[in-house]
Amino acid sequence: MQTVNIKPFKIIGISIRTTNENAQASKEIAALWEKLMSENLLAKIPNKVGDEIYSLYTHYESDHTKPYTAILGCKVKNLDNIPNGMIGKSFDGGTYVKMTAKGDLMQDFIVNQWAKIFEMNVDRTFVADFEVYGEKAQNPSDAEVDFYVGVTQKTNG
Repeated sequence: MQTVNIKPFKIIGISIRTTNENAQASKEIAALWEKLMSENLLAKIPNKVGDEIYSLYTHYESDHTKPYTAILGCKVKNLDNIPNGMIGKSFDGGTYVKMTAKGDLMQDFIVNQWAKIFEMNVDRTFVADFEVYGEKAQNPSDAEVDFYVGVTQKTNG
């Protein structure tokens, strides 16, 4: 686990409003992934900066126990051309705790990692958190995924 500073970025993708109550988010986000992949929506995102897929969580009602918005998509140069059925979002960046985890994407690996994050003793901002699925996440049974959790920046003095 390391603390990193994330620069502002823009993302275009598909989204849902969900909650972690009653495992609702794990079902709904899985369905969102299915839609993203089965409809080849990544190919429809214009001005992509890279091939990494971002799974971003934002617009928290308060903390991880309340509703929030999940966005699946790609980092883009600008939000000038947002395809129908998709959303574009700008994020301010900030201080994040970065963790890398490995596991089987089909065996609740992501949900289990977030359960560990929920138990961590860090001062979360609940502005935006995200996962990055890059080249090392191509093999679903042995995927390596980076998790970024927004935290309050500590100042010295």
